[in-house]
Amino acid sequence: MSVLEFSKASFGTLYSGEEAHLYTVSNGSMSFSATDYGCTITSILLPSDGGRKTDVLLGCTTLEGYAASGSCFGTIVGRFANRIGGASFNLNGVSYPLDKNDGKNCLHGGFDRYEKKLWTAEEISTDKGLGIEFSRVSHDGEQGMPGNVALNVIYTLNESNELTLEYFARADKPTPVNLTNHAYFNLKGYDGGSIDDQELQLDCSKFVEVNKSLIPTGRLSSVDEKPAFDFRTPKLFGRDIKKTGGGYDHAYCIDAHDGSLVKFAVLRDPASGRTMTVSTTLPACQIYTANFLDGIIGKNGYIHHARDAVCMETEAYPDAPNHKEFPSCIVTPEKPYHEITVYKFGF
Repeated sequence: MSVLEFSKASFGTLYSGEEAHLYTVSNGSMSFSATDYGCTITSILLPSDGGRKTDVLLGCTTLEGYAASGSCFGTIVGRFANRIGGASFNLNGVSYPLDKNDGKNCLHGGFDRYEKKLWTAEEISTDKGLGIEFSRVSHDGEQGMPGNVALNVIYTLNESNELTLEYFARADKPTPVNLTNHAYFNLKGYDGGSIDDQELQLDCSKFVEVNKSLIPTGRLSSVDEKPAFDFRTPKLFGRDIKKTGGGYDHAYCIDAHDGSLVKFAVLRDPASGRTMTVSTTLPACQIYTANFLDGIIGKNGYIHHARDAVCMETEAYPDAPNHKEFPSCIVTPEKPYHEITVYKFGF
């Protein structure tokens, strides 16, 4: 008999007058909650001492907090996650100018972000578990992007403590698509402080080289040449982070990527024994150690600092529309988008 349970509650009212909702799925051991405002995952509760639960996801306490936040706590990111250099790209002979919201570049879709939209949501049960399916249409010209794109985002939990994130996009003309979730993880808890004492292992021998503006140069760097970026053997974040020049904010290339679902990462908190294993169909994962989180107020008024979490954003290579040498991110009517990422928790 399944122990999976689903619940729905009001999460507040937006300035537009629309009501947002909070959905929770539990398997008896762990649970996650998400809201239809921005397809935002608001909490991941894991077992702790004395029968308590520990929330290992940074975020906000209220809908108003998420609406005001610019930190992308647990939100969907698109139409193209990460950066596009020069805030423009060319496709089939047409130049598309984008918002310059990151210096001269475009970051996470510009100013009109998916995370600030109210999505349609419904309960769903699949072979991957019980959860929520979010949907909306991104119209031609939204964020400066070409084509109407029908979007579906599904979050499910199963009895094996696997949280599956599934992304679908169907376009009526060629367009870049790169969807991810910007969850901030701290396996000690959202108020656990620095992740310097947490351990990461990656099956990644290369990462995308970037310039000072974090825009790809087109070159892939070998971790053999830059040992501070080498996580092929499990390593504490704090060991080499000071050698990186400000923290990790790099897209790691997944060695075994072939389009199928492959395991490539394990995050572990030695103190609690909690683990998070990550698998994906995508070619890269942005490892971001929350370098710009200083002074940001999170849940229950907790004031965050840089390196209070790690984001593991599975995605296409950053700036892929401007680099023919990178794996293609172009979706067409004949080639729809379907990608999967799985976070499996151990405790």
